[in-house]
Amino acid sequence: MTTPAGRVTLVGAGPGAADLLTYRAWRALTTADVVVTDRLVPREVLADLGPHVEVVDVGKTPGHHTLPQREIDDLIVALALAGQHVVRLKGGDPFVFGRGGEEVAACRAAGVPVEVVPGVSSALAAPALAGIPLTHRGTTTAFHVVTGHTRDGEQQLDPVSVACVTSRAATLVILMGVSALPGIVERLLDAGADPSTPVAIVERGSLPDQRVTRAALDLAAKRAEEVGVRSPAVVVVGQVADERLLEVVGDAGGAAGPAGG
Repeated sequence: MTTPAGRVTLVGAGPGAADLLTYRAWRALTTADVVVTDRLVPREVLADLGPHVEVVDVGKTPGHHTLPQREIDDLIVALALAGQHVVRLKGGDPFVFGRGGEEVAACRAAGVPVEVVPGVSSALAAPALAGIPLTHRGTTTAFHVVTGHTRDGEQQLDPVSVACVTSRAATLVILMGVSALPGIVERLLDAGADPSTPVAIVERGSLPDQRVTRAALDLAAKRAEEVGVRSPAVVVVGQVADERLLEVVGDAGGAAGPAGG
């Protein structure tokens, strides 16, 4: 009997809550032979997999990597070449600061069929679940997503990110930015950002212990330290982070009545 060709499905697990995993993602998991998983995925989803599914944890924590990225690439390729259906399960969306592109490239280089299943990124989900619209009519029509974590451990915001805040042209959304927050705040203030610019930090978005911390920009880092903000967290900088933004319901011209004549 011919051994079936292996394949890889790169799956985004969403922001953390199991019920925000997509149906397509769940279908992939139910047909997996091996699940190679990151740290920030719904653990109850893994617990629901059948006993025939092998789970390999390659999760990374700040300052500690179970496996270097190159070894993760080699692992999923080797498993697929052995004839297995490998689900590479990643938190959020695999193509939003998830290094999913590197894993797809490794599979293609080895001739391994690979499919990508998008996930709900925490960049979008965490603010929404905290009641923060990234765009809002009359406030901002754009948002910009950036990572607060760099390879050398330092964060120097790019000019576009800085301009989003200083010009109020767009909402700035920062992923993996908790440890870098003091430097980010200093960079924005030095560039001329309004110290009163609202900031919201959403910890563990979508999970039962989700928490939102708010402060003005000049006090954001100090406030985060006072309350003990920890990753995973999403930082939102801009007028949409003002908790009073959605207090007024309806258009200025009056509430719309029922249609009809």
